[in-house]
Amino acid sequence: MNHSLRLDGVVKRFGDRTAVDGLSFAVPPGEVFGFLGGNGAGKTTSLRMVLDIIRPDAGSIEVLGHAPGREVGRRLGFLPEERGLYRSMTALDTVVYFGRLKGMSAVDARVRARALLDRFGLSANLKTNVDKLSKGMAQKVQLATAVVNAPDLLILDEPFSGLDPVNQGLLEDEITGAARGGAAVVFSTHVMQHAERLCDRLLLLAHGAKLFDGTQDEARAMLPARLELVARTDPAGLDGVESTAAQGDAGDGWTRWRVELSPGRDPGDLLQQCTARGVPLRRFEQHRPGLHDVFISIVGSAEVRS
Repeated sequence: MNHSLRLDGVVKRFGDRTAVDGLSFAVPPGEVFGFLGGNGAGKTTSLRMVLDIIRPDAGSIEVLGHAPGREVGRRLGFLPEERGLYRSMTALDTVVYFGRLKGMSAVDARVRARALLDRFGLSANLKTNVDKLSKGMAQKVQLATAVVNAPDLLILDEPFSGLDPVNQGLLEDEITGAARGGAAVVFSTHVMQHAERLCDRLLLLAHGAKLFDGTQDEARAMLPARLELVARTDPAGLDGVESTAAQGDAGDGWTRWRVELSPGRDPGDLLQQCTARGVPLRRFEQHRPGLHDVFISIVGSAEVRS
C-alpha cells in the first residue's frame, strides 16, 4: 500500500528518559489519523521528528516517499500546538509569506491566501495586523498558513486547543476537506470527542509506546459490550455472558438486567440465543463504548503497569 507517512521502530531519548519507544505506524493518503495520548505521551516529540525538527535515535521515518527534510517540506502543512505569528504583519501578508516559504509563486500564494481568509470569514481583515486581531481571528490566520499550499500531508498538533465551538467546526471542516482531497491528515489530541467525530483510524500512546493502532470499531471491540435487558429470567447462563446484575423490578414479573459480555462477543449473538431458547425479552439495548472509555481502559492499564 502507498503511504504518505511511515514510522518504523522509532526511538527518541532525552538523557535517561525515553520519550518515544519503538514507535511504528503508517498513514495512507486520504486518511484522517488520530494520534491520541495524555500529556507527556510522546505525541509532540513524534511529530517533531516527522517534521525534521529533531532526529530519532533509532528507527526510520518516511514522509511522502522520502526521508524528512526540505525535499518534502513544500508538500507539508503544520499547525503547531504553540501558536505563533508575526504580530506586525497583516493577515494577508502572513498567509502569503508562508505560501512563499512552501515554494508557491507570489501570485498563486496571494490568490490562495485571499480565498482562504474569505472562507474563514476574514475578508474584512486582510490588511489588519495580526496583533490587532482577536484570538479567534488569529487562530484562523494560523490555520490558513498551514493549508495555503494544499499539502499532501497535513500535521496538526493539539489543533483544537483554545478554539471556540465555531472555530472548532471550521477546523473540522478543513480536516475532512483535506482528506477528501487526498491528503493524509495526522492530528494529535487528548480530547476523545474530536477523534470520535473525525478519525478513520487512531493510535493510542502512553509513555512513548504504542498501545493500539486501528479503527474505532476495533478499538471499541477491545472492551466488553454492555447491554441493558428487561427479561423474566437471569441471562447469566447464556453463552458469552461475562456477568449480570439485576437493576430492579420492571413490573409484572419482569426484571431490569445489566449484562456484560465477554470481550469480542457480538451482542447480536446473544439476541439470537434469547430467541432460540425462548428467553422472553421486553427490552434489549446495547451501550456502545466510546473512545473515552477505550482510552481510560487501555491507557489506564498502562499507567498502572508502569
